[in-house]
Amino acid sequence: MSATLPEPLAAAPFTPEQKEYLSGLFAGAAARGQKFSDIEPAPAHEDLIFEERVKRELHPLDAYEQIVENSINNKAPDKEEIFRFKWNGLFFLTPIKDAFMSRLRIPGGLLTTFQLRELGRLAQELTSGYVQITTRANLQMRLIQPKDAPEFLRRVQSVGLHTRGAGADNIRNLTANPTAGIDPVELINVMPLCQQIGQIIINDRSFYDLPRKFNIAYDGGGLIGTVEDTNDIGVKAVKIGDEVLFRIALGGATGHKSFARDLGVVVPPNEINKVIVAVLRVYVERGCRTDRKKARLKHLLEKMSLEEYLALVEKRLGKEIRRAPYDAAQMRWASHELPHSHVGDFPQKQRGLNYVGATCPVGQITPKQMLRLAELADLYGSGEIRLTVWQNFIIPNVPDAFVQTLKRALEKSGFATRQSNIASGVIACTGNSYCKFAQSNTKAHALELLNYLEKKIQLDQPVNIHVTGCPNSCAQHYMGDIGCLGTKVRGEDGYHVFVGGGFGKNQAVGRQVFSGVRAASLPETLEKMLRVYLKQREGRETFQQFTTRHDLNALQVMFTNDE
Repeated sequence: MSATLPEPLAAAPFTPEQKEYLSGLFAGAAARGQKFSDIEPAPAHEDLIFEERVKRELHPLDAYEQIVENSINNKAPDKEEIFRFKWNGLFFLTPIKDAFMSRLRIPGGLLTTFQLRELGRLAQELTSGYVQITTRANLQMRLIQPKDAPEFLRRVQSVGLHTRGAGADNIRNLTANPTAGIDPVELINVMPLCQQIGQIIINDRSFYDLPRKFNIAYDGGGLIGTVEDTNDIGVKAVKIGDEVLFRIALGGATGHKSFARDLGVVVPPNEINKVIVAVLRVYVERGCRTDRKKARLKHLLEKMSLEEYLALVEKRLGKEIRRAPYDAAQMRWASHELPHSHVGDFPQKQRGLNYVGATCPVGQITPKQMLRLAELADLYGSGEIRLTVWQNFIIPNVPDAFVQTLKRALEKSGFATRQSNIASGVIACTGNSYCKFAQSNTKAHALELLNYLEKKIQLDQPVNIHVTGCPNSCAQHYMGDIGCLGTKVRGEDGYHVFVGGGFGKNQAVGRQVFSGVRAASLPETLEKMLRVYLKQREGRETFQQFTTRHDLNALQVMFTNDE
């Protein structure tokens, strides 16, 4: 008797629910490195851009073994390894130097003294001793030899820190108010939220394959801000009636002249990180992977509206988010009420305690200073140091009786504790001493600039001066009262000069007023600009208000007039 084969079943189309399930199944499998090539052919490698091909040939987090292998013979990384090693926070500085820079991850900029002490020793023993505080309240350490890279990473991790995802297509260091939890005027302490999202990211491999870099900042309304509107996701506390809620803004990228735009929603504190995770997942899924220059969240939001993006976020959450039209009256920027509130001594919400902020000129700090700073925070504070986005730090929880003693000790160690309307607002990126993209020696020029201006001119209001070496704008030249963008002028270091930038309630993109000013002439140029401002301003007009009131032609005439 012959067997009869059953009639083939007619293939029914997938339901929307089945499609969504399979989409999630394949995405989860892909995140674990599994492939379903028999179901859906993988794109040919020749169709992928270099960076996406390298990520798919070997997930960069799996390249640690190669870091160890290279260390045996002190071998420099090849082209693919240079890109992959960034996932472990290692950036090979060729052609500037044949060694690594390492960028750490310090959520919220919060360091304990035992962590800072070990980092100081590490800088002494395994690096050139050149350490920088960054504009993401973070640390960078330079000139680590390939042979020392595994030991460097091990020692960073041994004190509860890490470097994973510190560069390339990852979520960069998370920022929060340095005064979170101690601030007398904050609406909410955002440090726990910042630390929590840090743990979510570190434990989810899918967040280590973004289309491009990504920045997140939390602002709880404290005295030292986080310039949250310059981030891909900016979270800002507001008070509506008796409720403290968060507004969300998306798409900030000041190197692209873009501030984050309000999403039109408010979110309770206990739900904000769920929403942030959903925003991230939509970006991972929809962001551009075929053009590195069009891959930021800003670019995705140029192709879809905020409402369309919000709909995708809500679909992932499975519920609607509370709508709330933007109301400027809800927004508060306590950080704008005190001039440079990151420098000086200020009372905390805890009675009898203070935080003391000190200037670390252009973010440069030595290992010896790091060890001394840890000692002072133990002696006069509570064993904490908090880094700021202004490339300096504060020491919290200082009793009233110890404030002046601590300030004298910091001054003696090279950290000014007196607020300066010039020096306290000068920041600079790495510059061409250690960065292949930079066109000028920004750190050295910024130091020369602030020392010159401090001697030559007296300001009664703060002016922020941002010095950056290339259009990537790590020092955010577009948002400074004065922004300086590195260039070459007949083969010499020089700068394009911008005026009128701002953030928060003073949000504005700076306008270019001068092109190709030689670095040697920059201090005198800026001195003349500031003198014209003081002479011709109206009342207590700020520098931003003064420059905004005039068109560029008028400013150029005033700023170049010899009289």
